[in-house]
Amino acid sequence: MKKLLVASMVVMLLAGCASSGNKHLQKETEVSMQSKIKEGTTTKTQVKGMFGSPDNVTFTDGGKEIWKYAFAKVKVDGKSFIPFYGMFHNGTSGTKKELTILFKDDTVEKYTMAESTINTKSGWAD
Repeated sequence: MKKLLVASMVVMLLAGCASSGNKHLQKETEVSMQSKIKEGTTTKTQVKGMFGSPDNVTFTDGGKEIWKYAFAKVKVDGKSFIPFYGMFHNGTSGTKKELTILFKDDTVEKYTMAESTINTKSGWAD
């Protein structure tokens, strides 16, 4: 019986966390990006070598290329697992990282690295 209880707690903990997107961004910060990407120097090939293929590619009206990368890590709030109470008050929380790079020809012209908080509520009372 004790093993069943421990196993079910482990399953609940693992089910409560999820991540998606570009795993290369998982440990990156605005400060770490400053040592990896140099405006006017870093090339598309180098960026692709560090982060892989971009999640999204668009173009400006002037023909410059924009690459976007994203990574999100969320966990289900613990109160979501409380019987009955979880139906009324549940949600997720976590962080999202986005790297946007503007290329002029083959080199980085500008880039931004942003990290934001994610909070969602989906209970009947929220």
